[in-house]
Amino acid sequence: MSKPFLSIEQLTQRYPDGQGGEFTVFENATFGIEKGEFVCILGHSGCGKSTIMNILAGLSEPTSGVVKMDGQHVSGPSLDRGVVFQNYSLLPWLSALKNVTFGVAARFPDWDKAKVVEHSTAFLAKVGLTGDTIHRKPSQLSGGMRQRVSIARAFANEPKLLLLDEPFGALDALTRGTIQEELIKVWKDTDQTVFMITHDIDEAILLADRILLMTNGPLAQVAENVEITIPRPRVRNDIVEHPNYYAIRNHLVHFLAKRSAELSGKSSDRNSPATVRFDLTGETATEDPETAPLLRAVQA
Repeated sequence: MSKPFLSIEQLTQRYPDGQGGEFTVFENATFGIEKGEFVCILGHSGCGKSTIMNILAGLSEPTSGVVKMDGQHVSGPSLDRGVVFQNYSLLPWLSALKNVTFGVAARFPDWDKAKVVEHSTAFLAKVGLTGDTIHRKPSQLSGGMRQRVSIARAFANEPKLLLLDEPFGALDALTRGTIQEELIKVWKDTDQTVFMITHDIDEAILLADRILLMTNGPLAQVAENVEITIPRPRVRNDIVEHPNYYAIRNHLVHFLAKRSAELSGKSSDRNSPATVRFDLTGETATEDPETAPLLRAVQA
């Protein structure tokens, strides 16, 4: 059986506890992401979501375990992996356009200046930034515009893997909804592989192909892999009408509100997260036999 495009195998992160022992944030995280997939991860603060993302970005080294992307071990930062943070992380002395061209020029050193500018301008347009706006510095842009620049910069570099760390967490609801829709369009056009941290259940259902659920830390586990069985394209106002929407949402809420704490610190004998799949469009729902009793309880 072939390996997925991104393979996380038995990832564990421990830190000294200051008393001569160790503190385990999470252990034995094992999951895969196929090329072109959009995967979100949900879990309470302290379970290690951001630590996993930092490891995938090459910004941190795990205590143990392996990360492979496209068959190669991930070690250290690389232009093959792009990151969008919650706090924008733009260079304040450069315009929006130059924030994008800076990375594009490094990614494609053989391109001339005109091609770099054309490519960067096209990606800014994809997120709704055109005209004089792209020549403004970050201090002259709204929070939503700054995050659009961050997203355009990340996609314009055409990384093999795009990592999003709660990119909409600091935005108001209206701006967040608009940029989510633009993110979906850019992702669809570029066929990027995306791994995203979020605390917003509805956002995860709207954006993701699959949602990974983590138990509470310490000793957190990646416990479940929930498939989003709502066809694309998805429209925020319409997905609530799909037969699978509330079954998926109720399951996610139940896990985060109750089961994430119940399972905290408990070892699992599974080599990968339990797969959960609801499909109420037919006669019955299809589900992983090992999680079937749980799913019936949630739907009751």
